[in-house]
Amino acid sequence: MRVLLISTYELGHQPLHLASPAAALREAGHAVRCVDLSVQRWDQATLSWAQALAFSVPMHTAMRLAVLAAEQVQAQRPDLPICFYGLYATQGIEPSTDSSRRWAVAGEYEPALVEWLSGVAAGSDTSPAPVQLGRHSFQVPARDLLPPLEEYAHLALNGDHRLVGYVETSHGCAHTCRHCPVPVVYDGRIRVVDEAVVLADIAQHVASGARHITFGDPDFLNGWKHSLRVVRSMHERFPNLTFDCTTKVEHILERSQIWAEMAALGCLFVVSAFECVNDQILTRLDKGHTAAEASNAVAVLREHGIEIRPSWLPFTPWTRVDDVLDILDFVATHQMVGNVDPVQYSIRLLVPKGSLLLRQPEIKPYLGAYDAEKLAYAWTPADTRTDALQRRIATLVEAHTADGVPSAETFLAVRELATSASGRGPRDAPTAEAILAGATEARPRLTEPWFC
Repeated sequence: MRVLLISTYELGHQPLHLASPAAALREAGHAVRCVDLSVQRWDQATLSWAQALAFSVPMHTAMRLAVLAAEQVQAQRPDLPICFYGLYATQGIEPSTDSSRRWAVAGEYEPALVEWLSGVAAGSDTSPAPVQLGRHSFQVPARDLLPPLEEYAHLALNGDHRLVGYVETSHGCAHTCRHCPVPVVYDGRIRVVDEAVVLADIAQHVASGARHITFGDPDFLNGWKHSLRVVRSMHERFPNLTFDCTTKVEHILERSQIWAEMAALGCLFVVSAFECVNDQILTRLDKGHTAAEASNAVAVLREHGIEIRPSWLPFTPWTRVDDVLDILDFVATHQMVGNVDPVQYSIRLLVPKGSLLLRQPEIKPYLGAYDAEKLAYAWTPADTRTDALQRRIATLVEAHTADGVPSAETFLAVRELATSASGRGPRDAPTAEAILAGATEARPRLTEPWFC
């Protein structure tokens, strides 16, 4: 079978979720081509070549774009089999064998894609179960089918830009944060990728010019012993390679003993979902940490020369304007203005189908109807001022990002909007020294701001 794998968006990284299934499908004897619509265009010849299409949808934005692309394809080729695969695969359609000829599989999708395509080749209308969590072995991702690393986000460090490779040592998460899409599929489970496969993939990236690796696991320290083995082996083979990873505040603190070694092995920064600094909201989200613990995590990492790049969820049904100001003041006080992509100040809670938040009575008074186009439930905030503030911040950040406005200037403009929205007059602001100290452009970061 001739199958075309398509990515619409993968956080500015060369898409692992094309390369991994491509390797599995080639191993099974299928002809595979890949298109990453974030950096490429597809043409009629490519579409005509394909006997089946599969869209990679590891996040909400990717799924919304994939649904639109699939509709365009089916307008031309209504009989072409289409499969969505990845974390959000079941959000856009009801898994079925209806006349639309669309299927979906979330979780550990590689064996399911092979099964699906074998069925298509045999003329069968059956499809795999929509969620697959079985353990299996992986092939080394087929990076040769993808655009070069130069097309993707770079590491910016001290004025230097370095090519970045993206790998994952595990899938899923042992935690069940209520706003997160991962536990909806994995339900507190993790699945480990073979160390040899991860290292072989890293070697491919290095051969392509990568000088930095992003470990994109939902939480790199869920299986921390496995993760440490990988980075130790990576450092032994490629001692000049640096890396970043993502982990929860509670893991930063409970594994405080590993950070000296992580720094020595090349860890430059850690991404961690702080979300907000209102402990009541953190409890409702089941984040597993407090604002004070987030502060401690910053200190633990900086003790070893590792920067934190927190992600934020400023706007929830329970957010008040002062909560937004508290986030901004936390960022400034901890000298992190340059560590936060400004788009993070505008993020609004998504409540997709299956969200664990839907089981919580606290959200019921604010919840509206499901929006099939947005693939999420509508909600209204307790503090009605916050919706207008979110829109103003989003508009400002988009304009400032397009114009290349320095982070300190954007931060101050966002804080002015939040202060004005509070209607209580100016409150004590962080010092200019703290803002400027945290706005340094020398700190490590990736060149493409990301969002879900």
